Amino acid sequence: MSAVTQRAGWSRLPLRAAAFVVLTCVTILGVSGWREWAARDAVLKGAETEMANVARSLTQHAEDSLDLLDSGVVGVVSRLEMDGTEPATIAKLRNLLEARKTAMERVHSLAIIDDHGNWLTSPGTISSTFNDDAFFRYHQLSPKREPHVGRPVKSLLDGEWVVTLSRRFNKLDGSFGGVVLATISANYLSHFYEQFEIGRNSSVALVHGDGMIIARNPSNDKFVGRSVADTPLLRDPSLQRPGGAYHFKSPLDGAERVSFFKRSSRYPLMLLATVDKAELLAPWRADAISRMLYVLALVVLIAVIGAVLVRQLQRGQRMAAALVEKEAHFRLLAEGSSDMVTRIGLDERLRYVSPSSIRVVGWRANQLIGTPALAGIHADDRPQVQALVDAMKRGEKEEARVTYRNAHRQNAEVWLESTMRVTRKDNGRVDGVVAISRDITEQKMLETRLETLAIEDSLTGLANRRRFDERLKEEWARAYRDRSSLSLLMIDVDHFKSYNDEYGHPAGDACLRLVAQIIAAEMQRSGDLAARYGGEEFAVLLPNTDAAGCARIGDRIRRAIRDAGLVHTSNHASGCVTASLGGAACRPALERTAGVTSLVEAADQALYAAKEAGRNRLMMSGEVTNLLRRASGQ
Repeated sequence: MSAVTQRAGWSRLPLRAAAFVVLTCVTILGVSGWREWAARDAVLKGAETEMANVARSLTQHAEDSLDLLDSGVVGVVSRLEMDGTEPATIAKLRNLLEARKTAMERVHSLAIIDDHGNWLTSPGTISSTFNDDAFFRYHQLSPKREPHVGRPVKSLLDGEWVVTLSRRFNKLDGSFGGVVLATISANYLSHFYEQFEIGRNSSVALVHGDGMIIARNPSNDKFVGRSVADTPLLRDPSLQRPGGAYHFKSPLDGAERVSFFKRSSRYPLMLLATVDKAELLAPWRADAISRMLYVLALVVLIAVIGAVLVRQLQRGQRMAAALVEKEAHFRLLAEGSSDMVTRIGLDERLRYVSPSSIRVVGWRANQLIGTPALAGIHADDRPQVQALVDAMKRGEKEEARVTYRNAHRQNAEVWLESTMRVTRKDNGRVDGVVAISRDITEQKMLETRLETLAIEDSLTGLANRRRFDERLKEEWARAYRDRSSLSLLMIDVDHFKSYNDEYGHPAGDACLRLVAQIIAAEMQRSGDLAARYGGEEFAVLLPNTDAAGCARIGDRIRRAIRDAGLVHTSNHASGCVTASLGGAACRPALERTAGVTSLVEAADQALYAAKEAGRNRLMMSGEVTNLLRRASGQ
């Protein structure tokens, strides 16, 4: 009866093997297709993230530009309401407005308009009045004193499209006295957007709250002033949130786009950064076709191998029966071990797996036997393990020890350490490998944590001085090779010792953590590095950044620290925590006799000059050098 049962089992075995091969091929195709679709989603998600960063940055730029205009407008309004609109006052203000316009590139025009809509100040002779303009009627009818950002209009001065910011001023009796007007050119905004290279067919557009385009890059002249008020972005209630991803077909050029929109919280503005979906997915599509062809070839190969395997099954079973007695003692020892013991055949399939496999990799022994021994090993580690196994199969190595990452059924991935030794037949020929594997995941996690602690400042979470010194040398060498710029900011919290003395060291630590968070928030690129240089001093390393870019970032950091409003009564100048900054920029390829220390020394000297000049300010090394030259010339 047992012989009949055995023959029946043998007769079904080829069919089962064939079914397994078919299932494997279908699974590979299914998994490959799913992975390609996931890769496509990842490309789209990555584009959304990149567009989100661009949208946030450019929205902040638009708000900062309007804030800059408004700060000048507020001063003029105050002067008019105190001194009136007498000719002498207007003459002084005309000179002041012209000086401000000359000093600030982004300002297109500044003007004062009386209560009848007539120019009181203007560059040139203009007879037109503003009494019918929307912004003028708004201030004439509304007593509100806050700034009003109007929809884009064509300038009366030169016909350029501009966006207006205006404030009302009152007469001494409180009645409407007129409007102070400032404008920014759409061309200025469009040229600024050219700095952001986000794709050949991509675009950046600044849109007024009522749907009219203020500025766009590219093709600003073609699209500025056009309305997109009928698009879902402005009409769909589900999209009326501060910001988010938006996939749409552009009504302007008909292209399918992936975008991120960001609405200003302070002005009626919305920034829309988009990238062409076809252009974005073109590299993925080409790679996906190549990979799927490879997968199809692999499936055909597996099918052929499976056919050969079916023919070898009976022979393998007979050989396995002969090994039972020989391996009985081996099983007794292996199954009592807490480590996972496996036996690998010359075909690199698992011939035996000890019960401890459920603890080490999450799979039962019977689920692993017969499967490829290296299947669960991480793709990056597999070549190393494969090379060792090949060398042992050829008899070049008797034993070896290797550490690698392996898939786990429940925990995704674990670190294993395996000690492997060859086994031989009676005639001395290698017939397989025995591996004893143990889980060393906790040990690896501890090693990783120790490596992190070695380069991270424990108080602020920024890079420590050691990591900063290493990166400075690396970036100097890279900038030298690429003939690019390298900038450095040194930041020192003003009067920090008195802050510690007044509020205590715990509060001082909290202050440093806050400053560190502000600095870290300005690190927009992966290559930028913020570090705690020592005590209350911080350093910011900015690769591929010139002096102007360094100054912009430094000034944002300085203002953000001041605007945090952390009370510091001993800082008499401001009453809150402030910081002094020194910046330096250089091109290492041109500094043939200088080393990395020269950049640190230049930034440190600029920091010292900022402190000497009254603190809460940024000084660049170039400014310090010019001051010293002028002083020596006198």
